[in-house]
Amino acid sequence: MTPNFQSENVTANTFVESRTFSLPPEVNPLLVYGMNDSIMRVIEEGFAQTKFVVRGPDITLTGPGTQVEMIVELLQELVAVAKTGTPLDVQAVSRAVQLLNQSVRADASSLVSEDVLSVRGKKIRPQSAGQSRYVEAIENNTIVFGIGPAGTGKTYLAMAKAVWALLSGRVRRIVLTRPAVEAGESLGFLPGSLTEKIDPYLRPLYDALHDMLDEEALPKLMAAGTIEVAPLAYMRGRTLNDSFIILDEAQNTTPQQMKMFLTRLGFNSTVVVTGDTSQVDLPGGVQSGLKVIEGVLDGIEGIEFVHLNSNDVVRHELVSRIIDAYERWDAVHVVDSISPRKRR
Repeated sequence: MTPNFQSENVTANTFVESRTFSLPPEVNPLLVYGMNDSIMRVIEEGFAQTKFVVRGPDITLTGPGTQVEMIVELLQELVAVAKTGTPLDVQAVSRAVQLLNQSVRADASSLVSEDVLSVRGKKIRPQSAGQSRYVEAIENNTIVFGIGPAGTGKTYLAMAKAVWALLSGRVRRIVLTRPAVEAGESLGFLPGSLTEKIDPYLRPLYDALHDMLDEEALPKLMAAGTIEVAPLAYMRGRTLNDSFIILDEAQNTTPQQMKMFLTRLGFNSTVVVTGDTSQVDLPGGVQSGLKVIEGVLDGIEGIEFVHLNSNDVVRHELVSRIIDAYERWDAVHVVDSISPRKRR
């Protein structure tokens, strides 16, 4: 049985519409409304121009017609998710409301129910429209570039897709790599074993793997070579078939290193390149391979560039504000550096 709603009154002059949306009898209202009506409060706050009257399974909406239509569509998606038994996440619903208010054409159900990976009861899923586009791009292309600031899930979602591809049998191994900029990739001159040399640069990748795989399984997979974590310098001269390959922190590659890495691609493999062009750690005067690559490869079939921004940050809300503040500051100071007379 599908949810029922009736149009009670439409005032054409003011475009105000009133509808009653009824939850189907097989759905517990608590699953849609949230504990202590937490989900309904998020929706009400997000659509402040619409009046909500909730009586049992019936929700009467009165407000601008376009907004009422969006709320009805969102409620339908929440009901569909509730029917699957998947718990609704208040933060995910809040993001869906925000995106709908911004008139972003995104499927609200994907923001609250689309799992990339589920491990030990933990579900990894896109948390924004940008992240959903990113995950979809990885699914549909051979090479994907995820470009954006810290906290947008570039690496974490790529890792989740890699683990899913391995566990589902789509690939035979995962290869994770990063440029070791501080060491100038001259790892042979550093003290200690190879593991001790590269561990500081690759630790974030290990941490993500520990989140996604059983503690007992990860060492065995790495010992067997099924999962390989190595610095970019060790990719030279190889051809990677049947692999899911991730290059992280790609803003710290030179154009030559980027070309070297991309040409490692073999048959039945997927490549994801992630990076933040605003955080280049290369020594002065050295060009970032990530900054120029879109101009080189744009328009080639099978390659997609996904740009994430502060709206896709899923850390503390202050992180989004910090990113926006730095972008404004950079824009002003770039102009100043070009026109020094303005500072006189």
